[in-house]
Amino acid sequence: MKFGIYSDIHANLEALEVVLAEFEREQVDHFICLGDIVGYGANPSECLELVREREGITIAGNHDFAISGKLNIDFFNSYAKEAVLWTRQQLSREQLQYLRDLDLVHEWGDTLTAVHGTLNFPEMFDYIQTSYDAHLSLELLNNPVCFLGHSHVPVTFKQGPTVTFSMESEIEIETDSKTLVNIGSVGQPRDENPRSSFCIYDTDLKKVFIRRMDYDIDKAAGKIIEAGLPEILGERLKYGR
Repeated sequence: MKFGIYSDIHANLEALEVVLAEFEREQVDHFICLGDIVGYGANPSECLELVREREGITIAGNHDFAISGKLNIDFFNSYAKEAVLWTRQQLSREQLQYLRDLDLVHEWGDTLTAVHGTLNFPEMFDYIQTSYDAHLSLELLNNPVCFLGHSHVPVTFKQGPTVTFSMESEIEIETDSKTLVNIGSVGQPRDENPRSSFCIYDTDLKKVFIRRMDYDIDKAAGKIIEAGLPEILGERLKYGR
């Protein structure tokens, strides 16, 4: 069985279309979106509808909750806050309610777990950036693997005598240990690699494959500027920051 897993689209239609086309080429069986469908980019409604059309599992991200009014935006930076307020005006009441109703965590039987940020206090939308951060979620993980996003940086943490991490693009999933896989961002990578990041999890091979894809960055950035959103939100796409 193949899972197509993606996260942090951030209303970047050009990036999302490339990723979904790759999922189709790979003939994935199930789709899992790890949140932040909207925010920052210029095509929130279109991206939201493409995700919904896949009829997969979708997890709430902090921007999804912020835009739907479920999360306070006082602690967002000025660019993110401006994008939140703009995006709210682009979505219908029904679309906003859909975002408001998303779950924070999903367990797919005994196969995998999905979350946007952390398993400990998922509603806080904290980041897993250190081995100790990873340890707190690994202790609560009921499945061999948990997929997450939020930091926009692909990285894997494995439980052992100590928690180890790697930036490898091919990850073996072992049933007798636990693994956290941050799959990076479709629409706004921040690891200084501007290509879209996502993954395919093949349960028969017991392997996760982190994929990177080129997309029309100039078009996506141009739309952000045309929409009147902060120019930096478009410029950063070109540098993966």
